[in-house]
Amino acid sequence: MIYLKLLRPRDWAKNLFVYLPLFFSGDIFNLIKFVNVFEGFIAFCCIASSIYIINDYADLQSDKNHPQKRNRPLASGRAKISIAFIILLILFMTGFLIAYQIGFNFLVLLSIYFLLNIAYSFGLKHIPILDIFIIAIGFSLRIRSGGAIAGVSVTIWMNIMVFLLALFMAAGKRRDDVLLTISSGKNMRRAIEGYTLDFLNILLAVISSVMIVSYFMYTISDRVILRLETNRLYFTSLFVMAGVMRYLQIIYVHSDAGSPTKILYKDRFIQACIVLWMISFYFLIYLKKNSILHFLNF
Repeated sequence: MIYLKLLRPRDWAKNLFVYLPLFFSGDIFNLIKFVNVFEGFIAFCCIASSIYIINDYADLQSDKNHPQKRNRPLASGRAKISIAFIILLILFMTGFLIAYQIGFNFLVLLSIYFLLNIAYSFGLKHIPILDIFIIAIGFSLRIRSGGAIAGVSVTIWMNIMVFLLALFMAAGKRRDDVLLTISSGKNMRRAIEGYTLDFLNILLAVISSVMIVSYFMYTISDRVILRLETNRLYFTSLFVMAGVMRYLQIIYVHSDAGSPTKILYKDRFIQACIVLWMISFYFLIYLKKNSILHFLNF
C-alpha cells in the first residue's frame, strides 16, 4: 500500500486533460479514439508517477521538515529507496513503450513532458514564476498529446484556457505555501522567497479575470460557433465563473489551496460545477437540435 501511495494515484486525475480535445471535437463516443486516448492516459500516468518518485527523492531532506510532506513514503522512511527506483524504472519503460506504440508525435510530446519535469525537479522549481509556468506548460502538453492521439486539432483558445487554468491553480498553491511559511517560520520552498501574499493576490486576480474573459471570447468566437454548430456555448460560462469564484473562496476565505486535486476530490461545489459544465456541453455539442435549448429557441 505504501508503494502505491508513492505513485500518487490521486494526481492521475490531472492526466484526464488528454481527453479534452476529443470531448470538444464532439467525437468522445468514438470507441476507437476513446480507447486510443485511454492508452495515452495510462502512458501519462506511468510517466507522471515516475516523475513523482524522482521529485520525492530530490526533495527528500526538505520534505522531512514539511508538516504534510514529511508523511510521504520516502520522507517518512516507510518506502525503501532501492525498491522505489525499481518501480520508477518499470513505470518509465511502460510509459514510453505505450507511447512508442501509439505514435511518434505522442512519443515526442511525452518525452518533452518528462524532460521538462526532470529539469523542474532538479532546479527550475526554485525559480519564482518560472516554476508555475512549467506546471502550466505540463497541462498544455497533456491536451496537445490528447489531440495528437485522437487526430484532433487543439485550438488556440483551448490552449490558452487550459494554460491559464493551470497557472491559476499553481498560483493558488504557491499562496498556500507562503501562508505555511509564515505560520511555521520555515521556508519550505526556495521559490517562495520570490513570492509575497500581496503579489500572489494580484496575480490570482489578474489570471482569473483573463481566464474568464478568454472563456467568454471562446464561446462567442465565429470559428468555434461554425465548427461546433451552435451559438449557445455562452450558457456554459455560468459554471466556469461559479467554479472560479468557489476556488477563489477556498483560497482567500478558507486558505486551503495546497492541493488542487484534493479540492477536486472533496469539494462538492466545484464537483457540481464541473458536472453541470460537462452536461451543458453534452447538450450543446452532442444533442444539438434535440436539446431542450433548441425547443425553447434560446
